[in-house]
Amino acid sequence: IETGVFVLRHPFNLGIGSAVQSGFKFAFKHNYDVAIQVDGDGQHDPKYIPKMLELIQDDVADVIGGSRFLTKEGFQSSLLRRLWIKYFEILFKILTGKKVTDCTAGFRAFSKDSIKLISKVYPDDFPEPEAIILIYKAGFTFTEVPVVMRERLGGQSSISGIKPLIYMIKVTLALLMNVLRGDRIEWREFK
Repeated sequence: IETGVFVLRHPFNLGIGSAVQSGFKFAFKHNYDVAIQVDGDGQHDPKYIPKMLELIQDDVADVIGGSRFLTKEGFQSSLLRRLWIKYFEILFKILTGKKVTDCTAGFRAFSKDSIKLISKVYPDDFPEPEAIILIYKAGFTFTEVPVVMRERLGGQSSISGIKPLIYMIKVTLALLMNVLRGDRIEWREFK
């Protein structure tokens, strides 16, 4: 806390989903009005946060996602990664009727009510795409704003080698199962 921020730590690696969900649980417990999700690899420029906050405060949407593909400026990722992100864009359109250009990006702003939901149901494994489906199923709105991303400044992608194919299969199945279950998430019932 000497830097002015809270740092949450798990006793051992629980994966990205649990790490992010812990942050949302903290935000919910402490009654935050907005939560900002930022990947830890240095790709996301914090200069876009004020715009995301403004859109949340103006009730433009419950969740605002930063998309590198709306203006196609800055780092666009590898060709293979762009292809499977495009695949997910098409899949989201089929499943939800909504266009989501960058469903794998971990740069998002969440409203108070969406924090309540996501603190309870944030997915464990490769959670960013599945979280959007859960947001829609709860009746929340999601929109994207253009952002310029940088190349990764630290760490390594957890999706390399054969993992992109496994990722696509797992995420596709998770999205299909969430949609096919058909039940609407009643987020107001969460305590």
